[in-house]
Amino acid sequence: MRPLKNKVTDTDMQLFDIILFALIAIFLVLRLRSVLGRRDGHDGGPQDKSKGKPAAPLRRDALGRPVGNDGEDDNVIELPGMRRDETSAQPAAPAADETFGYEGLLAEGIKTIRKTDPAFNPKEFLHGARMAFEMILNAYAAGDLKTLKNLLSAEVYGGFAQAIEEREAKDHTLQETLVGFKSAELMEADVDGRDVALTVKFVSEQISALMDANGAVIEGDPAKVVTATDFWTFARSLKSRNPNWTLVATGALE
Repeated sequence: MRPLKNKVTDTDMQLFDIILFALIAIFLVLRLRSVLGRRDGHDGGPQDKSKGKPAAPLRRDALGRPVGNDGEDDNVIELPGMRRDETSAQPAAPAADETFGYEGLLAEGIKTIRKTDPAFNPKEFLHGARMAFEMILNAYAAGDLKTLKNLLSAEVYGGFAQAIEEREAKDHTLQETLVGFKSAELMEADVDGRDVALTVKFVSEQISALMDANGAVIEGDPAKVVTATDFWTFARSLKSRNPNWTLVATGALE
């Protein structure tokens, strides 16, 4: 058994250690507080120092950019469709000209067509007419009756088919090349009830030559580009669900 005097001394030492550690802890807390609690004038904070009120929350626009607390920002670029100012709304654009710049009987014909077919557009029609012109020209030179039958009226098809049969019977060959268009112009618009016929003047550059079985040139010149003027009439019924036009007449300037 250890003496009582030594036991008391150990207790005193433990108490001294506790007090020492407590003093050190207090010193460190005070030191940290003096450093962390100090402001240098550049840091922000949740308090408005001038008024002592909480600072207003930061607002942002639809693109995530900060804006003023009053909701206004002169630097915000408004993207189309994001917001509309009713006070500065522009009046609606006027409707497209129903005559598309045409005059006289042609303009009246176009207006009549559009009453039944509002989607009709002369520019789009002429684009399709040029495509049809090239397809028919190539099919006629190649003797492609199947393609011609889908693009021509019965009467016009009969004339083309007869010319092809006569050519093949003589063992002749037709070389026909469309070099390009100089112009394609709408000339007439004839409306009879719901039957519509549009005449187009084509001015094109072509190479054309008819040769015999031995390759000798009978007509034309396979090395010469010539300018040709053709008048083709396309027709369709506005009652039909088929939007395609059919070639119903052809003519040419000699």
